[in-house]
Amino acid sequence: MVNVLITGATGFIGSALKRELESHKGIYVIGTSQSKANDSIVKIGLEDKNWNSVLQNVDVVIHCAALAHVPLENDIYFREKVKSINVLAPCDIANQAKKNGVKRFIFLSSVKALADSTTNNFKLSVASEYHPEDLYGESKRDAEIALKNELSNSDMDLVIVRPPLVYGRGVKGNFRSLMKLADRNIPLPFKSVSNRRSLVSVDNLVDLIVTCVKYPSSLNETFLVSDDHDVSTKELLETLTQAYGKKPRLLPFPVSVMRVIAGLLGKKPVADRLFGNLQLDISYTKQTLNWQPPVPFEQAIRDCVKTDPDTLNQNNVTS
Repeated sequence: MVNVLITGATGFIGSALKRELESHKGIYVIGTSQSKANDSIVKIGLEDKNWNSVLQNVDVVIHCAALAHVPLENDIYFREKVKSINVLAPCDIANQAKKNGVKRFIFLSSVKALADSTTNNFKLSVASEYHPEDLYGESKRDAEIALKNELSNSDMDLVIVRPPLVYGRGVKGNFRSLMKLADRNIPLPFKSVSNRRSLVSVDNLVDLIVTCVKYPSSLNETFLVSDDHDVSTKELLETLTQAYGKKPRLLPFPVSVMRVIAGLLGKKPVADRLFGNLQLDISYTKQTLNWQPPVPFEQAIRDCVKTDPDTLNQNNVTS
């Protein structure tokens, strides 16, 4: 029996991971959350100093919890809050895990620890240097470095997983906004967009983490993960719209003009995400773990739409 502790087990990724691990024989899951509690969730805050009560007899810790939405980068109090939750907390938990004899600590980081964008014909890899471009990326970089220092001479494995944008059942934020646009199917000027971005479905991300949990020998590695299918904003919107059973209505328009307009409106970061590149090279992950993303991109998008609450509500109304 492998005992696994998941922090942030009620979050978007943590809840999907918990469901999947509970379906595997020989794995017992303990979930933690600071906001909710039920029969299978231990309520404990990230900034709590004593985790010994939940770390006893644990074999693997998967640290998913983090402060992901960082809108107030220039607020000193908020910057300290991000540091406390995203950097100090995982290091404190890892240190206590080490003292309790935990065998493996899996840290869910982000590709934003490396960069927010890539240039043409270049992909981020495990060998890429740190160049974060916002507070969240900086916090993930700092956490990675601190964890490596903390566990460098430890018997406990440190596994770092860096995903790009994650989508799937229960997704919110920017991807949720794109889903709403696709569902409404209003004409959009994105037919000329030919950027390339790596994404990962929550099912593929969870599958990789489970692979790391079950890996039979010592594993001190850093892994990038994606669907291994880079897409343009045009292709993403077309695939989403088709998943809603509609014919895409995208119009040609110069990307350079849209960038200028976005800049004038103070929306440059939005334009960078819509029109810029962010590509990952996951060949090291595939080779080291003998792993392939099990869910193809198109299927993952269909699954995401199928489990969307708005889609389910519409189906209930029409049935």
